[in-house]
Amino acid sequence: MKTPLSIAVALAWLFPVMAEPQTDAAARWASKAEIAPDFAAPSTRAEWETRRVAIRSELLTLLGRLPPRPSVPTVKVVSREDRGDYLLEKFRFDNGAGSVVPGYIFIPKHAPAKSPAILYCHWHAGEYDLGKEELLQSRHTPQAPGPAFARRGYVVLGIDASGFGERNGSGPDGPAQRNNPAEETAAKFNLWVGRTFWGMLLRDDLMALDYLASRPEVDPRRIGVTGMSMGATRTWWLMALDERLKTGVAIACMTRYQNLIAHGSIHEHSIGYFVPGMLNHFDSEAVIALSAPRPILFQTGDRDGGSPVDGIHAIESAVRPVYALYGRRDDFESLVYPGLGHVYTAEMWARTLTWMDVHLAN
Repeated sequence: MKTPLSIAVALAWLFPVMAEPQTDAAARWASKAEIAPDFAAPSTRAEWETRRVAIRSELLTLLGRLPPRPSVPTVKVVSREDRGDYLLEKFRFDNGAGSVVPGYIFIPKHAPAKSPAILYCHWHAGEYDLGKEELLQSRHTPQAPGPAFARRGYVVLGIDASGFGERNGSGPDGPAQRNNPAEETAAKFNLWVGRTFWGMLLRDDLMALDYLASRPEVDPRRIGVTGMSMGATRTWWLMALDERLKTGVAIACMTRYQNLIAHGSIHEHSIGYFVPGMLNHFDSEAVIALSAPRPILFQTGDRDGGSPVDGIHAIESAVRPVYALYGRRDDFESLVYPGLGHVYTAEMWARTLTWMDVHLAN
């Protein structure tokens, strides 16, 4: 989940960056912190089923005292356009926590009565005015993802995350404060009231999923989730928290937090991404393991400064044995692309489309 802290960091999002070795400062700080032992899969599926309930419960506790959400949000459709082979609706709902959440839903015109669906999570990169408009652009993906998925028969939904798109300037300090300062202010407010910015962001995503699953055009048994960067992190957290998501594809940001510390790369991610106390319990491989046995694909460049490659391999080594407990080792796939930074290539996009077609077919 990238944020613009300096020109050097901004360039690191776009160009390959070799991770630095562990810094002396990182080693000193980490040696004096209470960090949980490394995650390891239990020896039996029954043990894991018990443990996964405990991990998910702990995650929800760490995210804070999130306001309860209705079974389905009350949604107002703002507009509906015929775009030829799909319909585009713009909608909004009140999240019940001080913010109105706008979104888009793409509905194929010639799809079966109950279609598969995609929850699309936009990225960060400090592009606070972009948000859900990413769905309509080929600026970061080889094709505009909303129309591309809709033309393949998917109902596609995406919202503006907190502080992005139409929600830029909607934080607790009011409309005059925008961009990164507004994100920091929202994070501070949430800490004051006993919850996390990240938890509230995921709560909005889950409300969007509630709405998507309720749509008459959607087969609620065939919903996938995908995104790049902050959208990727949202993807694997949402897979961890909600079993309704049948599959996911995450581009970049397969990030193990202790490796991020070791490489002096904490600055690569924004304040809203951090969950207090998490490393007292487990690292991100425990979160990703909660996706098992559902199929999930990660695609990451080995020169992405926000995802040190040694951390990627540590996650792979920890999570694959969990999938093996179900006899579904191949349903966890992690592709590391040599020489690539924080990018979404045509090859990655093609694999994303194929993965969704295979795993949401029936």
